[in-house]
Amino acid sequence: MTRPLTDTRDLSALPIGVFDSGMGGLTVLHECLVALPSEDFIYVGDTARFPYGEKTKEELERYATQIAAFLECTGVKLLVVACFSATAAALPALQARFSTPIVGVVMPGARAAVQSSRYRRIGVLATEATVASGSYERAIHGLDVAAEVHQQACPKLATFIQEGDVASQEVVDAVRRYTAPLKEKRPDVVIMGCTHYPLVAPMLQRLLGRDVTLVNPALEIAREVGDVLARQGIARQEDREGEYSFLCTGDVETFRAVGARFLQMPLGEVRQVGLDELAACEAAHDARGTA
Repeated sequence: MTRPLTDTRDLSALPIGVFDSGMGGLTVLHECLVALPSEDFIYVGDTARFPYGEKTKEELERYATQIAAFLECTGVKLLVVACFSATAAALPALQARFSTPIVGVVMPGARAAVQSSRYRRIGVLATEATVASGSYERAIHGLDVAAEVHQQACPKLATFIQEGDVASQEVVDAVRRYTAPLKEKRPDVVIMGCTHYPLVAPMLQRLLGRDVTLVNPALEIAREVGDVLARQGIARQEDREGEYSFLCTGDVETFRAVGARFLQMPLGEVRQVGLDELAACEAAHDARGTA
């Protein structure tokens, strides 16, 4: 367990923690690796409890808290909740509970959509949990109260992609089914509100139409991470190639094989972390807080 550090010179040497329900957050990590090549990263994929989109708010908050506690115990200088469902359900609670700066994935995408929309009609494709939370609607209206927000839940789409299926007729049919009602609303911008969806971006673009701007929040999240590091004074200053490591709660070999498609780089070693270890870190964090 790493001792909490307060000197920003020490903090700058710590890695950035990134977590997701599965492998979709690797698309966020990819953009962070490109934008912040000197930084180290540690990624946790909660594949044993995937998918998050079908879970309750209480379950999502518990899962996110356990992983955040684990990463804080491991020693990170910033946490990225690279899961829309977890961000929507748990971000305020996480920020209130942990001292480590935490970045979610909803606001960066909402900001990019508002800035790029010409007609103030914004569509959102997301999991059931994200749509039910209303988080995107709140974020967009916080930036532009008069913007139209049209949300469409996409049950099972993330599961197809997580399993490596991005080109079957079944996936095409599902994407067509989800984009059709959204297209009727005539949005000029559509947010890919799940980290898995960029892997089917060409399909989404074709079915929504070439006049629709697709927003990939992963790009915006990487910019947000860079901004937070600069504001906190904890960015790595050395000219170096950062390192990255991976943990998952489910099968290691599956994560390594499928995860490389999301990251677009080899993963190397992947370590399994048990759910009991995550729960123990949460208990230890709470015990320190009450001591």
